[in-house]
Amino acid sequence: MFEFLFKQAENRATHSQLFNDVLEQRYQEMVVKHHIQSDADQIKVLGHLQHLLDDISDQVDLSKQRIFSPLLSAPQEITRSLYIFGDVGRGKSMLMDVFYEACPVKSKRRVHFHAFMQEVHDYMHTWRKKYTGDPLPSLAVKIRQSSLLLCFDEFQVTDIADAMLLSRLFTRLFNQGVIFVATSNQHPDDLYKNGLQRELFLPFISLLKQSSEILELVAKEDYRLSYFKSMKTTFHLEKAAEKSDFLQQRFNELTNSGSMEVKTLHVKGRELVFNKVHGDILFTSFNELCNRALGVPDYLEVANEFNTILIAGIPALSKEIRDQVRRFVTLIDTLYEKNVKIICTVEVPVEEMNFEDRDFDFKRTRSRLFEMQSENYFQRKHITL
Repeated sequence: MFEFLFKQAENRATHSQLFNDVLEQRYQEMVVKHHIQSDADQIKVLGHLQHLLDDISDQVDLSKQRIFSPLLSAPQEITRSLYIFGDVGRGKSMLMDVFYEACPVKSKRRVHFHAFMQEVHDYMHTWRKKYTGDPLPSLAVKIRQSSLLLCFDEFQVTDIADAMLLSRLFTRLFNQGVIFVATSNQHPDDLYKNGLQRELFLPFISLLKQSSEILELVAKEDYRLSYFKSMKTTFHLEKAAEKSDFLQQRFNELTNSGSMEVKTLHVKGRELVFNKVHGDILFTSFNELCNRALGVPDYLEVANEFNTILIAGIPALSKEIRDQVRRFVTLIDTLYEKNVKIICTVEVPVEEMNFEDRDFDFKRTRSRLFEMQSENYFQRKHITL
């Protein structure tokens, strides 16, 4: 038996060596390919992610070994989650993506935190139609059955309903062994700051700090800003008959060739579904945004949710598509006010865009489109409230 245990320990050591520094190796590969620039602060955070990756990998190994040896069934040290905060554009999401792709567990999920919380509320609403009592125990079990690891992008709390249930839900998730990695622009102490009845949220902050390692990413450069500044153009001239890969290449560069996911936004009881999303980056089209019955509430939700939007196929504007043009004006006004960055393909240069309408002055829209291509605009912080 002791020979068996020694052999298993030896196998675990070999496994750890295989995973040792795998994240930095992948990071350096992206540097060599000029997808990113090497940054010492990013590499430091990557070391903490590597430690978490090693812990999770060991957990996976031990869970398999317990089948063969009851002596290995003693409780293991609880793996702490990881909460990474820092300014916009410092590479938090990119580092989490590198970690997520390398993590060997199958029961894992990467999701925008706002979308996750919407799913929580939807589940609770459906559950209460059928049962009485507290739906959170059932929800926590359901989440654990599908995910040992949860990776949350853009962790923020702005809603009293979210604030009031987070502590109860995450206490159950942590107790069931769920591990999470989160990125945020805020330190935990600043979450839901000045929010309504914030005292009800304070237990969650304590739980978060107790159960997670809190890391600040203090990279000196806003890499997304640097990317925009390095682009020759963010408004690419492209005729309708042409099919270039301009936007796909930009999407790949912004996401480090990350995968696309479906995201559903909930607006006044309606669902607004986008199929090409990565974190806070949306790949969409003029038709998807302006050729259906969308209005200010929809565009506000889009502007709050996404920091950068790639828009394909903005056509020459004419009276034949008057309704679409009106929606386009509303869209640009909303994105501009929220400092959302856009990359797009257009049939005509912005200076040639014109539209006569008694209900609005298109000159303002054209002026904003010019400004949205400027370095000064790129430097503005995304407004999400």
